[in-house]
Amino acid sequence: MCVAQTKDLHSRPPDISTAVRKVLVVDDSSSQRLTLSQILRQAGYSVRGAASGREALRMCRDDPPDLVFSDWMMPGMNGLEFCHEFRKMTREGYGYFILLTSKSDRQDMARGFDAGADDFLTKPVNTAELRARITAAERVVRMERELTEKNRLVQSTLHELQLIHDAINGDLIEARKLQQSLVRERYRDFGSAEVSLMLHSCGHVGGDLVGMFQISTSQVGVYGIDVSGHGISSALMTARLAGYLSATTPEQNIALVADEQGRFRGRCPEETAAILNELILGEIETEHYLTLLLAILDLETGEVEYVQAGHPAPLIQRADGTIEFAGEGGLPVGLLGEASYEARKLTLFPGDRLLVYSDGIIECRTPGGDMLGERGLAGVASGLRSARGARYLESLVWRLAEVTGSDQFDDDVSAVLLEFNGHADTS
Repeated sequence: MCVAQTKDLHSRPPDISTAVRKVLVVDDSSSQRLTLSQILRQAGYSVRGAASGREALRMCRDDPPDLVFSDWMMPGMNGLEFCHEFRKMTREGYGYFILLTSKSDRQDMARGFDAGADDFLTKPVNTAELRARITAAERVVRMERELTEKNRLVQSTLHELQLIHDAINGDLIEARKLQQSLVRERYRDFGSAEVSLMLHSCGHVGGDLVGMFQISTSQVGVYGIDVSGHGISSALMTARLAGYLSATTPEQNIALVADEQGRFRGRCPEETAAILNELILGEIETEHYLTLLLAILDLETGEVEYVQAGHPAPLIQRADGTIEFAGEGGLPVGLLGEASYEARKLTLFPGDRLLVYSDGIIECRTPGGDMLGERGLAGVASGLRSARGARYLESLVWRLAEVTGSDQFDDDVSAVLLEFNGHADTS
């Protein structure tokens, strides 16, 4: 190997920040190997030499070089074979490989690139060309290391985010259990009436809430609530609301009023809605609002007094299968101070049922984009005429899944099914 114009490379000061620090020179000629090694050392590189491809492979396994200069024509394992094996090795960073050759045929160069060579240096080596090849090698290795470091940072960040996500996901699973526990009773038989509840969140937690509470031997209250949004803050809101309409702590239930003897009676539903409106605007201090349907059933007469505050109109299914919708909307709770609400009345007869539901049900969309709507819900209810209680509500969810083509809904769905039997037992 001849090296010409060595002065140019010698005069280059060592670059401490260079990406290429360790160089391996592979050549079966000791004089040629020594000559190139000296030039590279004087340029500031840490240089090792190997007399064969197999020796070079062992050195690469022990201490991978940043840059390899390898002669093409060597006995035993030639430079092309060595390059091929070099590329098979597992290493952290990229190793730049330059083949030293007198070959200039394009097919030979194509074979070299196929074997994994990055560049070629023609013998006899010109120092200006050598310097240019090393500069290119440093640029490639530096970019690869920068990319590797950035990828490492990305992977590290993704790992940390995954840990955070897993922690949040675990918390949300527990939060879902807690939210579902707010609905302590999913079914209760009051003698002349039966109440069944369904709560299905579109995510881990949601903004819907349903419930029931017994007021006296002759009255029972049921409600459906839909807090704006359906995320964590909405779920926290439902937890607060469950306390305001507690079935286990009547003294905290704003829908109940105690007389002088400590007996509870139902507060007028429109008054309860107004109180809840002021509580949300004055005490809870939230940007959320909610829709509400609160109904009080007289277990003896079947008369229902209810307030509809922005909630969908309740569905009435008569004993003969006839479907009706009651109510005209009303103002949601928590939007305007001193809002007024109007109570309405309806009567259930033996065999009738009342379905209170959230807008997530009637806003379910078909794959074509059409909403179920009240007409679609009426059709679903007609098909479920023979079902009762929990089976009715489970079948309702299945039918919604058939409508949408998925059991993952875009919004929370919830419902209260009130079935009036008409044979009160107040003993």
